[in-house]
Amino acid sequence: MANNELTFRFLAAPTDIGLQGKVPGGRVLEWIDKAAYGIAVAWAKRPTVTAYVGNVVFNHAIANGELVETNARIVRTGRTSMTILVTVNAGSPQTGEMHEACRCALVFVAIDEFGKGVEVPPFTPESELEKKFHADAEELDKSRKDIEKLMSRASYTDAGQGERITMRFLAKPTDVNWGGKVHGGTVMGWIDEAAYACAQRWTGGEAIAVYAGGVRFYRPMIIGHLVEIEARLLHTTDKTMHISVHVRTGDPTTRLMQDSCHCLMVLVGLDDQGEPTEVTQWRPTIGEDIALDKHAQDLQAARLSHGYMDLFVAPTS
Repeated sequence: MANNELTFRFLAAPTDIGLQGKVPGGRVLEWIDKAAYGIAVAWAKRPTVTAYVGNVVFNHAIANGELVETNARIVRTGRTSMTILVTVNAGSPQTGEMHEACRCALVFVAIDEFGKGVEVPPFTPESELEKKFHADAEELDKSRKDIEKLMSRASYTDAGQGERITMRFLAKPTDVNWGGKVHGGTVMGWIDEAAYACAQRWTGGEAIAVYAGGVRFYRPMIIGHLVEIEARLLHTTDKTMHISVHVRTGDPTTRLMQDSCHCLMVLVGLDDQGEPTEVTQWRPTIGEDIALDKHAQDLQAARLSHGYMDLFVAPTS
């Protein structure tokens, strides 16, 4: 562990494997969040919470028994926030040959005992790579705000006719992090499961996550609170399904539910051999569904226009 960097190494276990025979996106998101939490706490010297997870592209599936390296590094700090780049590599423990499974940037906020944001030590980039990643993080912050504005404009009501699924359960003591709140990675695992179930119902077959983005956490989740996760199909392409996921939580005795997290997932349909296959097309016919279908396309266009894929890529010599 360097001053601003932390790497976890472990083997993908049979209990990590999903129904497709590979590690599902939700479990990878958990690993990402835990590594980022580890370096965030080490840097801030106090509890931290996940505030945002952006542009997770799953490049390569991870198999049972593969060696996994999850590297988290501080690339930028604000007054109370830390932008953390996480890269997940996996490969054979026998040969040592690794491939990049995914990379993404997260924003963590340091908090006091009352859950209020507190200042963190400033990070000053020194090497050329650190300076590049610092600049990339500043660019990401600008584009993140644009994405958040786009996502906030969308309207979701019960009038929509798109495929949807709702999961409800209570947050358990085993779901919390070391700060006493539900771990952000756990929430992202729930999001992936709900999106997967929605995609399965739509396709009538298997699906796998290839993208998670705009994961915004609004408030912490508490042990014993009711958790409600709604996944809703917004848009389809030939092989992909764009699914919006809202997480709401609240005290089950009052029935008052509040938005806790929101994100967009993109999943690919799979055939019997586990290869991408065409999916049934969603053709919205009412105003709200038509607007949400366009909203999903606008988000995709915004991600492409901001050049996300060029961020946090080390320059080649």
